[in-house]
Amino acid sequence: MPAPVLMIVGTASSAGKSTLVAALCRLAARRGLRVAPFKAQNMSNNAAVTADGGEIARSTAVQAAAAGIAPTVAMNPILIKPEGQRRSQIIVEGKPWRTLDAADFWQRKALLWPVVTRNLDALRAEYDLVIAEGAGSPVELNLKAGDLVNMRVAVYARARTLLVGDIDRGGIFAQLLGTLMLLEPEERQLIEGLIINRFRGDPALFADGVRILEERGGVPVLGVVPWIEDLGLPEEDAVALEQARPVVTQGLTIAVIQLPAIANFDDFDPLAREPGVTVRYIDHPAQLAGAAAVILPGTKHTLAARRWLRERGFDAALRQFAGPIAGICGGYQLLGERISDPLAVEGAGGEEVGLGLLPIETIFAAEKQTTQTVARAQVEWGGTADLYGYEIHMGRSHRLGAAQPLLTIVQRGAATTTEADGCISADGRVWGCYIHGLFANAEFRRGWLRQLGWQPPSEHTPSVDPFDRLADRVAAALGPATLEQLFTVSP
Repeated sequence: MPAPVLMIVGTASSAGKSTLVAALCRLAARRGLRVAPFKAQNMSNNAAVTADGGEIARSTAVQAAAAGIAPTVAMNPILIKPEGQRRSQIIVEGKPWRTLDAADFWQRKALLWPVVTRNLDALRAEYDLVIAEGAGSPVELNLKAGDLVNMRVAVYARARTLLVGDIDRGGIFAQLLGTLMLLEPEERQLIEGLIINRFRGDPALFADGVRILEERGGVPVLGVVPWIEDLGLPEEDAVALEQARPVVTQGLTIAVIQLPAIANFDDFDPLAREPGVTVRYIDHPAQLAGAAAVILPGTKHTLAARRWLRERGFDAALRQFAGPIAGICGGYQLLGERISDPLAVEGAGGEEVGLGLLPIETIFAAEKQTTQTVARAQVEWGGTADLYGYEIHMGRSHRLGAAQPLLTIVQRGAATTTEADGCISADGRVWGCYIHGLFANAEFRRGWLRQLGWQPPSEHTPSVDPFDRLADRVAAALGPATLEQLFTVSP
């Protein structure tokens, strides 16, 4: 018998669906259930790589980690990676399918519904419970005919469905009651409860609000989840950067240039979590003032990012910047001498002169490199421990002349190797490589920070598992009776 599906849909994008799914995955796993996350279609340039080299949304990989399992492409069978100008690369079951504009993708969506059901069915056959996540709002009336991820999934799986609203945005009654009103009767009967998310203050103050929602909505409010500071989990997409509140700069500041179509910016979360370190995202050269170092992150469109840097005036600013400069993936490519796209992999194709800060050249290839990677640093400050990460890139870069590598790759996927990778300038100030997740390796991260003048704290504070912390807060908000109801799996 297929496993039951618990589905989380939201009143809008960024209502907290991904975070709640992660919390519920951890809570279900604590009860001994074999639980897996599922999101039929995601749109994000924050991606992860599975053990077999498939590409899925980073948020789904995070949810799998919360469940205590390895991520697979079945958990996110369709990933849309925007490249700008209404053009996106479509990843299907972990591999590039087509690069399409919005209209073309809409016309081809019907081809992908069997992909959704096939992968959901596979998860239901393997696990005790699947916790599925919707996308955006389930009642975008102009988009419902092509739905692959919201109530069509819920109806297919006969999923017990929870509707989540973000009270911090305001308008919670319109969010929740309006969504309920616009659902079709078959969809509406699947809604088992409402969740109020991101409540600041004492939930008891919203008691009248709960009563009104239950009276007018006809379904129970299952919980009021508080605003949780510093979750310590990667953000799903760049919307988080656009909505970010101003940060108070303290201690060591690292500037990350917010390139167009920025990708995998969660690479820098481990830096931001170090005491005395501030990571600041910038989009103008004047904002480099006060920064101890600059990082160029990944981007889904390297050639467009190169032109953007030139137009913004970053060329001269980076050449004049006295501190260390690092580049990851697309940012690494931008630091080089030349970037060529003879096959028009990124759209129009062409060639651009790079920033000229590293002696490398990059040529885009037809085949995408997606793999989990193990490496060792070739610089003293990088430490001696194995460095774990992953690669997602179309370009292939090679060092010029006697340029020094940054790393030695010792394993790609299941294959062992001894391949020099990345590059570091002769004076050691500028470096880059393709490996995402590099800063999650503590010895490498702290070694680089020490080069910037950072001092680790003298007292060690035991770390708290962010999934357990999140799960505890959500469990307290929902209560044991609701959790028992949600996680009861019929034999």
